[in-house]
Amino acid sequence: MKKIGILTSGGDCGGLNGVVKGAAQMANSLGITPYVIPNGYAGLYNLIDMDLITALTPDRADKINANLAGSEAGHSRVKVKKIDDPKKYERIKEGMKKFGIDGLVISGGDDSGSVMVDLYEQGIKCVHAPKTMDLDLQTYSVGGDSTVNKIAAYVEELKTTANTHNRIMVLEVFGRYAGHTAFRGGIAADADAILIPEVPTNFDIVYKHMKERFFGRILKSDVLAGQYMIVVAEGLKTADGSEIYDESAGVDSFGHKKLAGAAKYVCQELTKRLKADPEIKELMKKARMFVEKMNEIPEVRSVVPGHLVRCGHSSAYDVNFGKEAGAAAVLLLNQGTVGVTIVGIDGDKVRYMESKKAIEQRHVDLNQVAVYEAMGTCFGRTPQAYLPKFEKAEGRITRHL
Repeated sequence: MKKIGILTSGGDCGGLNGVVKGAAQMANSLGITPYVIPNGYAGLYNLIDMDLITALTPDRADKINANLAGSEAGHSRVKVKKIDDPKKYERIKEGMKKFGIDGLVISGGDDSGSVMVDLYEQGIKCVHAPKTMDLDLQTYSVGGDSTVNKIAAYVEELKTTANTHNRIMVLEVFGRYAGHTAFRGGIAADADAILIPEVPTNFDIVYKHMKERFFGRILKSDVLAGQYMIVVAEGLKTADGSEIYDESAGVDSFGHKKLAGAAKYVCQELTKRLKADPEIKELMKKARMFVEKMNEIPEVRSVVPGHLVRCGHSSAYDVNFGKEAGAAAVLLLNQGTVGVTIVGIDGDKVRYMESKKAIEQRHVDLNQVAVYEAMGTCFGRTPQAYLPKFEKAEGRITRHL
């Protein structure tokens, strides 16, 4: 390896600049020249038409702020296999040859990771640094910790306005068909209910939990104040398994439906039940909140932070993991191990696994859900008993969220 390309692809998130900087710094220390391939797979496809690409020399790499989220290398959502060009792989190889690039460090999630596998199978040397705020890869992935921390912070902050107005607040977050970020962010912020795709939601159960906890807080408060917080994953499923998505938005470049409207749907379901419940009028009167035709039921409001949970600054954990993942990818490329995904650096061990296996979607463990149901959190189902198995741990245990 004399020269390598570094590219990031898919959705941006925290820790990515750590990957870019870590890969560049390790490459420079090994006498390998690292280059940025801008704008993800779109940039890789168009590399042949570029006159110049930026070398991340020690001085240039030093200017990358690893604490910032997003990526110095830029992103795009492009599935190479779907490009309508029969010579697309030859074009990519010619572009790499033009600049003398021997291999690629690619940071991406399951979709971007599948493209990396495709490129590897076409004879392009590459190593995958796992990236997705959704936390749904088999390995820990850059971005997860940063996003979970932001979700938790937003839920905590929303409690102030919810408590002031005695509202039920519903926060919708990314995650597609895996509920890790909603689950972990909601737990960290003491959310009352967490609705994830892995547990089809029974809204009668959510409503009962909400009604008891919300009015219980208000009636026990010396200033008659209370709130109820719900975190919902965008991939919410109803009790019959139906998904909530925007029919008019079509699909993205990877063929996924564009999910939208989960929080709004939750608000509608809860409001409908509040209006139909004959006990609500008396509870509102007890809480000294009832005003005929003006304030007859509590207000249920939705908030969708969207890209705010993936921008700004990275968590310290993601910066550390990102730098190590980028460095490890270069070490593997340099010794000829390709087509793999970084698991992490553990002391003197650089751990990796086959990328095809690494990008298989991982879902929230329902046994983990049962732990928090035992502690009173509602997940939109009848709480399941937690039946622990006790096991003595041996040696160092590495576990991700």
